[in-house]
Formats: sequence, structure tokens, C-alpha cells
Amino acid sequence: MLFTHTNLTADLPDVGTNFDGAAGLEFRMATQALGLEQSGLCFQRVPPNVRFPYGHTHRTQEETYVVVRGSGRMNLDGEVIELVEYDAVRVPPGTWRGYEAGPDGLELLVFGAPHLGDDPRGDVEGTRDWWPGAGSEPTA
Repeated sequence: MLFTHTNLTADLPDVGTNFDGAAGLEFRMATQALGLEQSGLCFQRVPPNVRFPYGHTHRTQEETYVVVRGSGRMNLDGEVIELVEYDAVRVPPGTWRGYEAGPDGLELLVFGAPHLGDDPRGDVEGTRDWWPGAGSEPTA
């Protein structure tokens, strides 16, 4: 087959509960469903005024976060930036990152490359409540 096709919300299981976060946190991984060979893709939905419970970094993977709906903030190695619809943020390997939703929630597409192979968790380091002053709720 020359292509693959999937619906990110209807066809993929929501593994958001794996992160032990707020109700309504959605996390849908599309890499395997699409048969991606060189990259990765996931969809994330963070409920209004909620911080994603983990910060993380990658040893080799570069990620691009694209805001498709809502707004929020992103913490990149301690530098906090505002996010609005259609913002794209490239994050190089070795940079710690975390994000939180604004009052209308935050929906993201996250693209990663290179593909992390059979052990995608082997490239990532994550820490719960990583954001300074952390808790599950964002701080103003």
C-alpha cells in the first residue's frame, strides 16, 4: 500500500489516563497506526486550565508542537512562552519541556523525528510535576 489513513480521535485509543492527570486529558499515538518509518505523531488534548502532569526530554528526537485549538503556555528549560492557535514550536533533543492549557483548553499535534524504533520510551526521560512550582494546576 502506498499510503495509510487514520482519524486521530475516532480511530486511535486514548491513553491519557496512563499519565494519571486531570479528567479529560487525551493522548493518542498515531505513529504505529500510520506505519510511520522516519517520524512520529501524536494528538494531545489538555482540558482548560490544566497542566500536563509530566515534563520530558529526548536524547535523540526533535519534536515540533503545533497548536490546533485553544491556547496555553509551554515551559522550555525554564523559559515560559505563550501559545495560541497555529503556533509551532520546535524543541531540540536535550531540552526539557512541559505545557499547560489556557481557559479554552489546548489541543496539540506533536511531530517527532527520527522514528524511535521498537523502544520509544528508551529515548525519553520524564518527571512528574517537573514545572517549577509544580502541581497539577497551572500558575498565573
